Formats: sequence, C-alpha cells, structure tokens
Amino acid sequence: MTTYEQAIKIAEILSNKLGSDIKLIEITDVSVLADYMVIATGRSSTQVKALADEVEFKMDELGYSVSHIEGYRSNSWILLDYVDIIVNVFNEEAREFYDLERLWQDGKEIDLTGIID
Repeated sequence: MTTYEQAIKIAEILSNKLGSDIKLIEITDVSVLADYMVIATGRSSTQVKALADEVEFKMDELGYSVSHIEGYRSNSWILLDYVDIIVNVFNEEAREFYDLERLWQDGKEIDLTGIID
C-alpha cells in the first residue's frame, strides 16, 4: 500500500468511526515532517480517544504500526505519527484553536468526496 493509500485508509477509518470534518492534506512539498497530514474532529474526549484507538488498531491489522503517539492522556488532541503520515484527532475547541488547516494551507488538500461519507 502506498503512503497515499494509507492516508486514504486512515481517513476512511476515521469516517467509519463517525469522526467529523476529516481533512487530508499533502504536505510533501512544504515540509520534511511527513507526506500527509490527516485531521479529524471528535465530538467528545471519549470519541477523540476512540477515533485514535481505531486508527491504531486498524492500521496495525494492516501491518502499519504507529511510530509515536502524543496527547493520549489529553482530552482535546491526540497525534499519531506514522512517519510519512501524521494523524491529528481533536475535539472541536482544540481544532478551532490550533487551526492546522491554516498552518498547512500551502499543502494540497485532497478531495475526499466519494471516498468517505
């Protein structure tokens, strides 16, 4: 599976677990941190954790282990680092506050229409 396909799969996992406002941004040309940034919102701290857990579980099943996790004890933002893909799961307030879409606006947002619900 290519990095792009992995990023799409992560977006699908988040969508299937009812994550909202899912964005996939290609940052290959603007950062050395990763190739893709996935951003999603959970409606509560419980859902934020459930979304992160589901991504970790499903990707592990596919043979892709998370390299690093930040913020798991947080109630507002969990970051999953898959080296070439960084997954950010926020509650609504934290997502608005950190506004990663603005930070990565020079990246290319991937249209997920028809890929996720």
